[in-house]
Amino acid sequence: MSVNFGRAALGGFVGMLAMTAMMYMVAPMMGLHMDIAAMLGKALGVGWAAGLVMHFVNGTLIFPAVYAFVLASSLPGGPVVKGTMWGVILWLIAQLVVMPMMGAGVFSSEMGGMMAAGGSLVGHLLYGALLGAIAGAPDLRVAHA
Repeated sequence: MSVNFGRAALGGFVGMLAMTAMMYMVAPMMGLHMDIAAMLGKALGVGWAAGLVMHFVNGTLIFPAVYAFVLASSLPGGPVVKGTMWGVILWLIAQLVVMPMMGAGVFSSEMGGMMAAGGSLVGHLLYGALLGAIAGAPDLRVAHA
């Protein structure tokens, strides 16, 4: 399966919007404070707005590029399954590498533990499923009379 990068970027953007909305609207209802933009900004000393831009660049350009050019042709299953698998891979990288580097601990142990890690998993599953669905949607064909 080959994936058009433009559609993958669109899927990543839609997925990132959904994931970010979850982070700022759903997580607080569960008693969690999940603000990756603030964490990225603080870790790099650039502030919240720059952290949010970095989060969107990763989710809209970098991660969809890796998906489209490296993974989509080698992961098993249909487009949604492939995207969801990429979401799980991204979640594992976030929980085992990124979160500890930003002081949140392995599996977010220092910022809400398994509840935070579970919320993050749901967000990454949503991101990946949307990325895969949009990137792998069949091409529309115009019928000529």
